[in-house]
Amino acid sequence: MAREWKTLDRVATQRGELELRRRGDSDFLIALAGRVIMTSASQRSEALLAELACNALGPRRRPRVLVAGLGMGVTLRAALDRLPPGARVEVAELEPAVVSWCRGPLAELTRDAQGDPRVRVRTEDVGEAIARAASGRAPRFDAILLDLFEGPGGEEDPIFGRDGVARLRAALAEDGVVAVWSERPDARFEKRLRGAGFRATSARSRGALRHSVTLARTC
Repeated sequence: MAREWKTLDRVATQRGELELRRRGDSDFLIALAGRVIMTSASQRSEALLAELACNALGPRRRPRVLVAGLGMGVTLRAALDRLPPGARVEVAELEPAVVSWCRGPLAELTRDAQGDPRVRVRTEDVGEAIARAASGRAPRFDAILLDLFEGPGGEEDPIFGRDGVARLRAALAEDGVVAVWSERPDARFEKRLRGAGFRATSARSRGALRHSVTLARTC
């Protein structure tokens, strides 16, 4: 008999009810407005996001990295495993509940990634972190890793639209890297990246859910 899911927590958000569920000891899922958006059993694309971005950084001793959103912390953990001791990682997560879950019941999945001394977590829209770096109010990032729900939106999207991509470019240091998770490759988004001064490629994760990661490097 299949084990039933137990709801550990649920909170109301602007996008609908956000739930954390568990089955057994270590099988988790996060649902938004009744739709499953992430499970602990399928995390290959989230790890691939960090792998591609960190490998593209090369041998930098003190890279500054922005990770958003937090999700189950898998991208953060994969990045930390590849980054040097001198790295500084800023995490932007919009929902306070997700931050709490990753410090609590989900911590075992990532060996408490949030507790790593290289990490600073901010409960905010990632657009605010990008804007601070783009305007010079904060140091620029060497890499920006974005896993935001369904991935790139359209031309007017505040993060992935034309103006948003320009801010991403301005928020990056020389030879900076942007990695973006999405459900499938998006040729229009890649075109916007190239128009803003990036070289962009896409890769697909392995497994049943072959999600996509777009990797863009400044020219």
